Amino acid sequence: MTLNLIAFTSVLHDASMVRQSHQAIIDELERTFEHVEIFTPDRVAEIPAGSFTALFIATGGVECQVKDAFHTLPQPALLVADGTHNSLAAALETASYLRHRGVVSEVVHGTISQICERLTQLSRLHQVRERLAGQRVGVIGTPSDWLISSGIDPRAAHERWGIELVHIPLDRVYEYYDAVDDAAVADACAAFSARAAGCVEPDAAEITKAMRLAVAIKRVVEEDNLSAITLACFRLLERTATTGCLALSLLNDEGIMAGCEGDLQTLFTMMFVKAATGQSSFMANPSRIDTYSNEVIMAHCTIGLDQTQNYVIRNHFESLSGVAIQGMLPQGKVTVIKIGSPELDRFFVTAAYLQDNLNNHNMCRTQVRLHFNRPAGYFLRNSLGNHHVILHGDHAEQLAALLSAAGCTRVQ
Repeated sequence: MTLNLIAFTSVLHDASMVRQSHQAIIDELERTFEHVEIFTPDRVAEIPAGSFTALFIATGGVECQVKDAFHTLPQPALLVADGTHNSLAAALETASYLRHRGVVSEVVHGTISQICERLTQLSRLHQVRERLAGQRVGVIGTPSDWLISSGIDPRAAHERWGIELVHIPLDRVYEYYDAVDDAAVADACAAFSARAAGCVEPDAAEITKAMRLAVAIKRVVEEDNLSAITLACFRLLERTATTGCLALSLLNDEGIMAGCEGDLQTLFTMMFVKAATGQSSFMANPSRIDTYSNEVIMAHCTIGLDQTQNYVIRNHFESLSGVAIQGMLPQGKVTVIKIGSPELDRFFVTAAYLQDNLNNHNMCRTQVRLHFNRPAGYFLRNSLGNHHVILHGDHAEQLAALLSAAGCTRVQ
């Protein structure tokens, strides 16, 4: 990744002194990043939009220069100061000025290795934010009544992560659903059924209805240029007599993060995971918690088909209707994560081991038994709501580092 440095020097120093006086840190930065480009403040317009940029405070006495360049500076403002030539004092004064004007600011200071390490963390966070920036999140219907602690503040979500919420009425989905002919989804239904390891409750007519709904929702996604959606599943069921589980499963396979029940916090968690790791994930709720053995059973009625070893076609657990996915997942390391609070600034994450798949008749269809690396008592003391997200592999500390770099608080 390229690091752009906007170098500020006082009038008492020649601009050419930047590299001479700070050779050690610049050399180390050039070993850390693929490319380091140094710009003077009058060349800020030449910096490519969206690239990773920091302010290099090379000397003291530059506070007014930064103030004058206020409207051209990248945000958040990262002020790098190695302490040479009173640079740290100037960085502290400048950062305070910027914060008072609503600009998120951080002074990056320490040993050379510490500065490089911090800039590496922040560059990875920058990449995640760039991937999330401008993503349109479709909220189809309204959140389920029982999700009383899973909403988000749209303004905070946009300011912190750059995402935009788009509210879509259910009537539009109903219109598109009614317009889909059974014959139009015949091939898709056949492929879905042929790939399954079995089918328990749904018949061909139920699978056809679920696939028609999947086509209708996909049309909304394409027309509104959505990157992710969450669905008022139970209200859809009342009108269409089918469930959205299959639709959400297929969308996740296509890279459109899709979550249940209008739960925006969990949907954002899925989006963050995708931006940070490139992997899809699935949402589930704890169904059994053993704080002594640190074992947690988590379950839900949908999962992307590509995340499973194989799957069985089932009906939806609560309603005993429609089509759901009973996915069988491979044993091995997984990560469990949730980004919560209306401001999306708190998180829980742990590595875990997926021990086995279950087939309990009193739980949602995809069921996994996990052994947590962190105390499972978190769910009973400090849980960030109901749903959490599971993905293959141990990414816990990578995700924790990114979220901590974003100023989020880790919940234990």
